[in-house]
Amino acid sequence: MATKKIIVVDDDETIRKTFFLLLHKNFKVYLAKNAREALQRFRRSAIDLIITDVKLPDMTGLEMVAEFRKVGNEAPVVLISAYPDLIKLEELEKLKIGYFFVKPLDLEALTRSINYILIPPETRAMSL
Repeated sequence: MATKKIIVVDDDETIRKTFFLLLHKNFKVYLAKNAREALQRFRRSAIDLIITDVKLPDMTGLEMVAEFRKVGNEAPVVLISAYPDLIKLEELEKLKIGYFFVKPLDLEALTRSINYILIPPETRAMSL
């Protein structure tokens, strides 16, 4: 199986490192501390999953996803936030964001969701 590529965008270094440690054994994990860095490095790249915080220092995670969508990147998105009240269902639907987790994160549930998104059903049992 080809290694799937994940970009994690969060201004909190601890969260970026946690995601890296959680995922790097099964996936190629790239880290970005803000939306601008993510867009500069990966706007035209083949990314299989985007994990992003909603509140970023330079633009929101939703605005960043919109920029990825404008260039045709339809990768699944896992949105995370400590402020669920800021999220509108219409925005998630418009940007085709199907996964939303509230901080503090349930890492087990998050890992299961990421595996579900990226690992084909026929190989899922063998990979876990």
